[in-house]
Amino acid sequence: MRVSRRSALAGAAASAAALGATGFLGAGSAAAEPGGGADYLVGCGMADMTGAPAGQGMMGYSELDQVTTGLLMRCWARAYIIVDQVTGDRVAFVNTDNACLFQSVHLAVMVELAKRFGDLYTERNVNLNATHNHNSCGGTAREYAYSLAAQGFQQNSYDAEVNGIVAAIVNAHERLAPGTIMIGHGELHDASANRSRVAFDLNPADDKAEFPDAIDPAVTVLRLKQGGKDVGAITWFATHGTSLTDHNTLISVDNKGYASYRWEHDEMGARYLDGQPGFIAAFPQTNPGDMTPNLWTRPWHPAGPTEDNRANCAMIGERQYQAGRTAFAAARAMSTGGVDSVIRYVNMADTFIDGSYTPDGKAARTAPAMMGAAAVATSSEDNYNTQIPFLHEGDTNPMVAALGGVDAPIEEWMRDVQAPKLAIVPLGILPPRPWVPQVVAIQIMRIGDLVLASGPAEFTIVSGLRVRRVVARALGVPLENVLMQGYANGYCGYVTTPEEYVSQQYEGGETLYGRWTLSAYMQEFDRLARAVAARTDIGRGPAPLDWNFGLQPNLLAPVPADVPVAGHAFGDVLTQPPANNTAGDLVSVEFAGAHPNNDFRLGGTYFEVQRATGDGWERVFDDNDWCTELHWRRPDGNPAASLIQIRWTIPAGTRIGKYRIQYFGDSKDATGQTAGFTGTSMEFVVS
Repeated sequence: MRVSRRSALAGAAASAAALGATGFLGAGSAAAEPGGGADYLVGCGMADMTGAPAGQGMMGYSELDQVTTGLLMRCWARAYIIVDQVTGDRVAFVNTDNACLFQSVHLAVMVELAKRFGDLYTERNVNLNATHNHNSCGGTAREYAYSLAAQGFQQNSYDAEVNGIVAAIVNAHERLAPGTIMIGHGELHDASANRSRVAFDLNPADDKAEFPDAIDPAVTVLRLKQGGKDVGAITWFATHGTSLTDHNTLISVDNKGYASYRWEHDEMGARYLDGQPGFIAAFPQTNPGDMTPNLWTRPWHPAGPTEDNRANCAMIGERQYQAGRTAFAAARAMSTGGVDSVIRYVNMADTFIDGSYTPDGKAARTAPAMMGAAAVATSSEDNYNTQIPFLHEGDTNPMVAALGGVDAPIEEWMRDVQAPKLAIVPLGILPPRPWVPQVVAIQIMRIGDLVLASGPAEFTIVSGLRVRRVVARALGVPLENVLMQGYANGYCGYVTTPEEYVSQQYEGGETLYGRWTLSAYMQEFDRLARAVAARTDIGRGPAPLDWNFGLQPNLLAPVPADVPVAGHAFGDVLTQPPANNTAGDLVSVEFAGAHPNNDFRLGGTYFEVQRATGDGWERVFDDNDWCTELHWRRPDGNPAASLIQIRWTIPAGTRIGKYRIQYFGDSKDATGQTAGFTGTSMEFVVS
């Protein structure tokens, strides 16, 4: 167990109360009564943000040949708003089912929120963060480096993400009602493994002592109620969203999304097409930079990866759900009330660092972002394809060529700061503008006893620990109540400790601003936290880059006008299901369809599995269920026709009776006009 978890929290209530009385910037009078009482308004909401399920590159593994061919589960934004009725302060916490919450998306969401709410929800009091699943749609970043593998920026999927996040916040806002929040703690030891043990072992003994198994087992849960009714849960735990491998080409939500589905759908009865669920469960990350869900990397675990590792996805998701449920059941009232938040931008490409934040006590600095050879090689534990992501020998990638190549003069001082990294892609100084963010946001958000130190990167467990320590010390709160909230308000690679960095594992190669990246974050988090404690406004910092301007290539060919499969009309059934089936059977139906990207059917579904009732048909499953899949492909020799295959693996416990599968498509003609159509399979029996 972690040393910090063993220690008694003597004096914790007094420390937390002192923070509440001091307050963050923007706080008014003293915080609410200890425990929160009924002095909160609480609102939970979610919205569909699923991107293109057909023919666009995926995000996470950054592999050119991982192109979407269908849908396993939809991607959601889950929003939680908490308002302190004593001070009027509020915070919004949003967790998204996607690989990364890019800075260009974050800034666009802030613009849309200002249009709707004025200064009620701003970059200061809104936290946007991603589950980091590796099965969401790519091309949603205006930052060049993160859309290369998707052949450029994809407006349709970008819009789906921005609009979905905004809609989730709107839904949470509209459901605000008097409520309470509680906090729970637990541990989970069999849902992660350290994929960079060589690097981890280079850390000092006192750091490694916090993680005897080289993993971060901490589970932290917020339990949200309105009156006596549970309406939400937020469960933090560190493990990568890489259960589904790079062989998977179906849009999905990986292990954390599966955990949400188990709690919302299976336990609480949510049916997503019937409106806002009465209970919303998010599973955000903390500091999983070196944490993998693929337990076969542990010496004692015999299992290896399967083709798409779906069994691992369900297993790791189930374990997070159960651990979250346990901590939720044991949640207690908080000793501190109130909510506060502050944000500051930092130029990570040019930060001078005081020696008190470096392991050797010497002053240091950061450098413009650069990707190392180890990063280009990818993580051998989680990437099963060994291709170089989005870069080919001779810069033959057309996106790279369109942007002017990957050559730029690297000054000697930059190489010194980046050493011992072999810097091969100088992302921060490439034309026509930096390919990744260099001015990035850090944020400190407090919800009662809980403090989130939020950064736009993948922090390893020890780098997260060091940030948590400086924030806890500056604010005078227990370490256990400070979480490193990674993947927040932007994305800019990894953060390793300086000791881990020298081994140049994958994570070190992706620590973009050089060996002292973590030291810079520690310094800036400490500066922000001390300003918070002293009620001093140190300003917003430098302005981030406006990603809306400049060249924005998209090299994907436009989707042609739809034509039906030869000899058929749209919606015709090409392959009927078996007449008789039992639990565990795979039912498959193929339709003459249209391109799914014509309409993402956000908030809806591409198909339904329906059961016969006495007077009609009722929906029992749709395209957001774990047991169903949509597969899309082009028939041979016809680049404008679409074959849509719907698969349903009949779950145990399915009611006997007559069933059918109904598909909803939208064809687009040469003028861009769409027309909806429906295809319906023959009836079949589940016995």
